[in-house]
Amino acid sequence: MELQQPAATNKEKRHFDLDKVAPYIAVAPFYILFLIFGLFPVVFSAYLAVSKWDGLGQIQYLGMDNFSRLITDMDFWLSLKNTLIIWAIGTIPMLFMALVLAFCLNLKFIKHKEFLKSVLFLPNITSVVAISILFGLIFSNFNGLANGLLGVFGLKPIKWLTEPGWVRVVIASVNIWQYTGYNMIIYLTGIIRIPGDLYEAARMDGASNPQIFWNVTIPQLKPIILFTVMMSTIGGLQIFSEAQVLVPTGATPQGGAMTIVYYLYQTAFTQHQFGYGSAIAWGLVVVIMFFSLLNWFITTKRVKGA
Repeated sequence: MELQQPAATNKEKRHFDLDKVAPYIAVAPFYILFLIFGLFPVVFSAYLAVSKWDGLGQIQYLGMDNFSRLITDMDFWLSLKNTLIIWAIGTIPMLFMALVLAFCLNLKFIKHKEFLKSVLFLPNITSVVAISILFGLIFSNFNGLANGLLGVFGLKPIKWLTEPGWVRVVIASVNIWQYTGYNMIIYLTGIIRIPGDLYEAARMDGASNPQIFWNVTIPQLKPIILFTVMMSTIGGLQIFSEAQVLVPTGATPQGGAMTIVYYLYQTAFTQHQFGYGSAIAWGLVVVIMFFSLLNWFITTKRVKGA
């Protein structure tokens, strides 16, 4: 009997070791996928940013030449200008509309709220490519619905997709259409958690719904507004699919449709300048960090000062 005890002890030891290793085995797929599709592309992009590579030949180290070129590249700065304009005319109205819609859906006399929330959220789960194609048909330079409506009122047709100012408006409209419902749900979640006593006290003081909106709802939602502004800024600076689908060929920085990511795509995957394309990507990272910190500083300062 004593001779069998070591065997049992070894078996228990192996079982104990397996229990210790099992959690690591369970989480290993996540870390493997993260290393392959997350960390490695970031590190490799940083390496390419200081190199020259056409995707097939030998990688040549250039040092900081790509970043020096980036600073003096007017096409990059024009693309940044296009991106910021599209972000401004798309994000600001979109967030305001989402906030108003959330406030209205929270009113007691509004019926069929669940149906309305589903309808308003539907564009967010629709493919951005499908939405962009739809808007391309609506705002077509020749037979689009928008120009058809202008013709009914005797107005001249507009070249929506070729004039710099109007193409930015169309791209921003896609962004508004897709993300208004998404941000509305976020705001509505915050509004529901506002204590009802605040609304009752405001109504007892004779406040109207617009006054309650400005003086009760918005101040209580400032942390959530900060979150949506920051997330919309990060997403808005990465606009690509909308511009690429609406203007698939002939897009230029001067034409208004060329965003930073679109410029990166053309540089890396059309001109096969993967090194300079990676430098553009890291330039975009710096831009996103700058505007995210700026939004955080401004909004947080207002929240503390309120």
